[in-house]
Amino acid sequence: MSQPLSNGNLLHDRYQVLERIGQGGTGSIFLAEDTRLEGRLCAIKEVSYDRALPPETLAQAREQFFREASVLARLDHPNLPKVSDYFSAENRDYLVMDYIPGKDLRERMLDAKQEKTFLSEKEVLHWAMQLADALNYLHRQEPPILHRDIKPSNLKLTPSGLLKLVDFGLVKIMAPNEVTITVIQGQGTASYTPLEQYGGDDTHTDARADIYAFGATLYHLLTNTPPSEARKRFLDTRSLTPLRDLNPHISMRVERAILWAMSLHPDNRPRTVEVFQEALFGNQEIPLAPKLNNASFEIPKLAIFPQEQIAGYVIVGLFLLGLIATLAR
Repeated sequence: MSQPLSNGNLLHDRYQVLERIGQGGTGSIFLAEDTRLEGRLCAIKEVSYDRALPPETLAQAREQFFREASVLARLDHPNLPKVSDYFSAENRDYLVMDYIPGKDLRERMLDAKQEKTFLSEKEVLHWAMQLADALNYLHRQEPPILHRDIKPSNLKLTPSGLLKLVDFGLVKIMAPNEVTITVIQGQGTASYTPLEQYGGDDTHTDARADIYAFGATLYHLLTNTPPSEARKRFLDTRSLTPLRDLNPHISMRVERAILWAMSLHPDNRPRTVEVFQEALFGNQEIPLAPKLNNASFEIPKLAIFPQEQIAGYVIVGLFLLGLIATLAR
């Protein structure tokens, strides 16, 4: 069994570990220096595996990691960190990305909350535009790429104000007719995870899963309040508080667009990020009054009888009552 990484370790004869800067369900993220390119800092995502996995499953999981890492390494978009390398060391796999300095949006939101105020809608929509561009780029790849863990802490702002969508820990390549092994992937973060993502990787998820998380992220940034989990909303449709009840400065258009994106059933959400983006900025008609209780089931309808049939039943009932009264005398 390999020892945990510590400061000063040299990975792949190239990357010197400086410190651990993140911890997730699948491993850790380390800040490292690239010794071949002096002064270059990078973030290294470590993927560890359950030691109880059968050898065949472990081999499939590692093959999946390298397949997905090779796809990520080909991506090139200003709002995504560049993946520059990937490799294995003993029983762990590593993904090397650009290190993004600056605060994440969760920290920005907490700063506003500390000051008892809200992030401005204008500023949040500026970030939303950049996030939408990144997601449109990912979803248009062949095959499409889903991030599946969009949340405020995975959105970082560079000192120049450029938004970066980081942490590809739950990324899923939507290869047709392929079941992704649930080893590297997790379910995402509860407040931002749609119902369909809880089914594991043998269930169908598409771009609308990222749209749900996108909407939930904007909900949190604009209200300083994490949205109620989808599972809780399924059981209690009143558990999601409308945004304007928490922050009256939010425009009605933005509230309706976000609630549309957070519809419980994927069929009730915007079909693409582009459609959601247009709804946020007033260029897309939003379905009338998006509801908070759009679960995937229907309440059984009561049978409704015609008025003539009801009148007939009343007459027969009165006749039977009269007959019973006569016989009882």
